[in-house]
Amino acid sequence: MSVTVTPHLNFRGDARAALELYRSVFGGELTVVTYADAQAVTDPTAADQVMWGQVASDAGFRVMAYDVPPATRWEPGTIPFFASVRGADAAEIARYWARLAEGATVVVPLAPSGWAPLYGMLTDRFGVTWVLDVEASWS
Repeated sequence: MSVTVTPHLNFRGDARAALELYRSVFGGELTVVTYADAQAVTDPTAADQVMWGQVASDAGFRVMAYDVPPATRWEPGTIPFFASVRGADAAEIARYWARLAEGATVVVPLAPSGWAPLYGMLTDRFGVTWVLDVEASWS
């Protein structure tokens, strides 16, 4: 048996756009169920918003997102979590970084660090902070 952890990101009307960006960066399949699709519309303005969404790639990338309904309190925190992407291939990590960095605020530029061959942190245009790194060999 194995367990995986998938970041679940909460938005207010931007979930679809965020998931589309993440699919364009990491590849994979985008699945979106709107409130209307699920027949769970309590506010007509939210009918086409994402009730459940996910991007999943064959490489193992997975992220979920939804749009918090208008009647539900939603206060995005100040960096309440990081989404971490770690891989063994520096070129692959650099490609992901280049795509995520478009319209983002770079917190730590992608570069070698004391704990990883390549490490960087940025906050994307949706306010999600990403850490990308190449896993270190600690042998």
